[in-house]
Amino acid sequence: MKKISGILFFCFLLIGNISVAQEDPVIARIIQEAEENSKLENLAHSLIDSIGPRLVGTPEMKNSHDWVAKKYKSWGIEAENQQYGTWRGWERGITHIDLVEPRLRTLQGRQLAWSPSTGKKGVTAEVVLLPEASDSTAFANMLSKVKGKFVMISVNEATGRPPYNWEEWATEKSWEKMQKTIKETDSLWRDRIEKTGYGYRELPGALEKAGAAGIVTSNWSHGFGANKIFGGYTSEIPTIDLNLEDYGLLYRLAENGSAPKIKVVAESKDLGEVPTFNTIARIKGSEKPEEYIILSAHLDSWDGGTGATDNGSGTIVMMETMRILKKLYPNPKRTIIAGHWGGEEQGLNGSRAFVKDNPEIVDNVQALFNQDNGTGRVKNINGQGFLHSYDYIGRWLEPVPQEIKGEIETTFPGIPSSGGTDHAAFVAAGAPAFMLNSLNWSYWDYTWHTNLDTYDKLVFDDVRSNVILTAILTYMASEDPETTSRERRILPVSRRTGEQMTWPEPRDANRKGGLD
Repeated sequence: MKKISGILFFCFLLIGNISVAQEDPVIARIIQEAEENSKLENLAHSLIDSIGPRLVGTPEMKNSHDWVAKKYKSWGIEAENQQYGTWRGWERGITHIDLVEPRLRTLQGRQLAWSPSTGKKGVTAEVVLLPEASDSTAFANMLSKVKGKFVMISVNEATGRPPYNWEEWATEKSWEKMQKTIKETDSLWRDRIEKTGYGYRELPGALEKAGAAGIVTSNWSHGFGANKIFGGYTSEIPTIDLNLEDYGLLYRLAENGSAPKIKVVAESKDLGEVPTFNTIARIKGSEKPEEYIILSAHLDSWDGGTGATDNGSGTIVMMETMRILKKLYPNPKRTIIAGHWGGEEQGLNGSRAFVKDNPEIVDNVQALFNQDNGTGRVKNINGQGFLHSYDYIGRWLEPVPQEIKGEIETTFPGIPSSGGTDHAAFVAAGAPAFMLNSLNWSYWDYTWHTNLDTYDKLVFDDVRSNVILTAILTYMASEDPETTSRERRILPVSRRTGEQMTWPEPRDANRKGGLD
C-alpha cells in the first residue's frame, strides 16, 4: 500500500509539473527545444574533437575563444573576447617515447604542459631512480649521478589495480595486506623526496641544474589507464609523464640494474607572452537591463585529454542554454550573460578578473549558475551562505520537470565556497552565485585532469537534462519580480579549526602567469 501511495504521489508531482509547463508556454517550448532540436553533440564535436584541449597560453585556447564568440554571433547573440592578462605561450608538438634498452617497446606517455622541447632528433639516455639519501647534504653530494640521465621522481605504485577492483575480487586478508603495502610504499617515497631538501615542484629544477637529461613522472589517478596530467617545472630539459604500467616497467628495470635507456622526442614551441581572455556573450534585458543573470563555465582545460568533462560539458551547457533562450525568450526582463572564463585551472583567473573589472555588473547580479564538475546530471545545489537563498531558488525550481528536480538535493542556506571553481569568485564579492553540482560518473578518478577526459566520456542525456534545468532557472530568475536578497547567514564554527568561519575575501587574478 505504501508503494502505491508513493507512485500516486510521484504522479501527482509529475502532473503538477506538466501543468505548470503547460501554463507557461515558454517553459514548455524550452523543454521541447532541448529534447527535440539539441545542438549539444555538434557543439561538443567542434569544441572537444576539432579544437581539442584548451591549455591557457596555447593556440588552441585562443581558437576556442574565437569559436565560441563566432558561434554566438551566428545565433544573433552579442559576444566578444575580453583580454584580462597575459600568460606564457606554449604549443604542444609530437611526443614519442621508446624504451630502446634492454629491449624495444613504445611507451605510453606525454610531455607535460610548458615543458621544453627535445627538438626533432630527441634525447636518448639511461633512466635512473631519484638518488636515495640520508639527508639534503648527502643528496647534494649524490647529484653528480644524475648527469646525462633521465631521473624518475614519482612513486612506483604498489598495484595498478584501482581500490574498487581489489575490494570486489580480493580476499579480505589480501586486500588488507595490499592496503598496508600501499601506505608503506607511499610513505617511503615521500620520505625519499623530503630528504632531498626540495619540494616536489622544486626538485626538477635541482636535477636540471645538476645536468639531468630529463625528468620522468607518473601521476596515477587510481583508475585503469588514467593519469593526472599537469605542468612541468623545468626550463631547459623535458619532463614526461608515463602511464603507470610503463613507469613501473622502467622503475623495475632501473632498480634491478638493467640500465634501461629511453629515446624521447617531445617537440614543443615556446611562444613567449600571449594574451589571456574571457569570452562574454549577452542577451540584453528589456525591463531591467542593469540587472544580470550570469551563466558561468570555464573554457580552458589541462591538455592530457581534450577537456570533455572539465569543462567542455559545462561550456556546451551554457552555450546551448543561451541558444535556446535567444530563440524562445529573446527579450528577457533582465540581461543574461554567458561567461566563458579563461585560466580557471591556474586559480580562477578569468572569473576573478571579471569580478574585479566589472563591479557594476557584480553588484547587480540576480543570480549566477555555474557548472564545472563533469558530465553528470545536476545532483546538488548549495545556498552558498545566502540566508534567503531557499526562497528564490525554491521558486525557480518549481516548474522544472520532476524527473530532473526530483534527484536534486539542496542545502540551504549552505556554506560559501572559497575556491575550486568560478562561482566562488562571485560569492567572495557577495553576489548570489550557485554551483550546479553534477552526479559523479567516476569523475575524480577517471576524467578530472586526466588523459582520459575525452568526447566519449560525455553522457548527453545528462547534459541535456542540465540544459533544461539551467534554461528554466535562468528564465525564472529573469522573470522574478523580486530582486534576490544578498543577506548572509552567520557562519558556524569550523569543526576542523574550532574557530568561527568567515566569508571568503575577493582576490584579483594572476594577470601575468607562467613567465617567471
